[in-house]
Amino acid sequence: MLKIYNTMTRKKEEFQPLTEGQVHMYVCGPTVYNYIHIGNARSTVAFDVIRRYLEFLGYEVTYVSNFTDVDDKIIKRSQEEKISSSEVADKYIAAYYADTDALGVKRATVNPRVVDNMNEIIAFVKSLEDKGYAYELDGDVYYRVRQFRAYGELSDQSLADLREGASERVQTDRQLKKEDSADFALWKAAKPGEPAWESPWGMGRPGWHIECSVMSTKYLGDTFDIHGGGQDLIFPHHENEIAQSEAKTGQTFARYWMHNGFVTMGNDGEKMSKSLGNFVLVHDLIQKVDPAIVRFFLSNAQYRSPLKFSEEALNDAHNNLERLNNAYHTLTYRMEDAKDSLADDPAVLDSMGQKETAFIEAMNDDFNVPNGLTVLYELMGDINRYTERLEVSTAVLSAYQELYTTLAGIFGVTFKQDELLDEDIQRLIDERTEARKNKDFQKSDAIRDQLKEQGVLLDDTPQGTRWKRLS
Repeated sequence: MLKIYNTMTRKKEEFQPLTEGQVHMYVCGPTVYNYIHIGNARSTVAFDVIRRYLEFLGYEVTYVSNFTDVDDKIIKRSQEEKISSSEVADKYIAAYYADTDALGVKRATVNPRVVDNMNEIIAFVKSLEDKGYAYELDGDVYYRVRQFRAYGELSDQSLADLREGASERVQTDRQLKKEDSADFALWKAAKPGEPAWESPWGMGRPGWHIECSVMSTKYLGDTFDIHGGGQDLIFPHHENEIAQSEAKTGQTFARYWMHNGFVTMGNDGEKMSKSLGNFVLVHDLIQKVDPAIVRFFLSNAQYRSPLKFSEEALNDAHNNLERLNNAYHTLTYRMEDAKDSLADDPAVLDSMGQKETAFIEAMNDDFNVPNGLTVLYELMGDINRYTERLEVSTAVLSAYQELYTTLAGIFGVTFKQDELLDEDIQRLIDERTEARKNKDFQKSDAIRDQLKEQGVLLDDTPQGTRWKRLS
């Protein structure tokens, strides 16, 4: 039985979806004013692994992740680049898709945008006002936090503490007029030169928190299974989403709250963020490092744990990914001389079944990726040992291949068939094989060196010469 750590209850709970065989989940997406950095990508990849595992278990997953395309940061970037806010958003949405596609992230079922849901946002805010949960102040609309008794439950904070914290911050004249220092904006009155929409309170634009309440409930219903995002979103963003949504609908908003850990930098474990200026853009990194390596680095930690970014960590990911790839390629090589008539080995097939069971047990424990990967590496070792046999069964190799690619695929690992050697390289390999038979090791070594210069690495095994392309 799958267990998920629920931030709301601060414990692991058995996962029971609202509808049998289906999972509806919402993950907060990026504010599209810049390229995403590795910290942003960590959340995207972590929830991609979670989604893939849910699908492996047989669930039909409806995955919604938004684009925040109306925001102060986008307005500032539009002024800097001397283009419209919509052009800024379009530019960086395209960049987001390019970067996450390169990382092998499955696209969401829906990626809603704020500008496409403005009527629904205005109607949502008006409903809160009509119910007494919101009030207008000089064209701004604020949420009455004191009206929602459960406020602070997700972040485990009292309203008194939140009020004290709010009162210590620098307040504008308009904010000082709020009924309560903890009240937050649902709608903001228009300022000169900024994008704005007509509303019952005059020209303006939505606050940050309201958009996710509107778009998640629009596409997933008043109550859905999983709401995810980074740990930094627990308060105030997700706390405010709950207050808005449950005040409007009278229903539980999300049943399971999941939050991923940060990517850290340096020896002091400082969180990576644009505001701190210590970030690495995915757009830049994948120009220097194979995106498959970056993806595997981001995939190989349990989602709630911090993940330290370093060159050493990328090297480890590269080495482990290469080991996984080599085992797959060995499987494909042995397929060429496998025997259909060879009896299946019950012990081998039984071991495969045990590995799959162990993998599921690991991942069912709140998506414990390190333990899941341990099982995958053990399966890799089994494959390497089996393919060293003089005779191998086609059926066994096929079973290994299916299980191996399936489990690796949950982490976004995609095995590709090696490109066919062109005639000249194949001729060199054949010549080297003949030279070795004739004990002409000088010629054999010379051909090996020549092939290496062309990016082809040879491996002499008891079953013959195997090759792979250098990364």
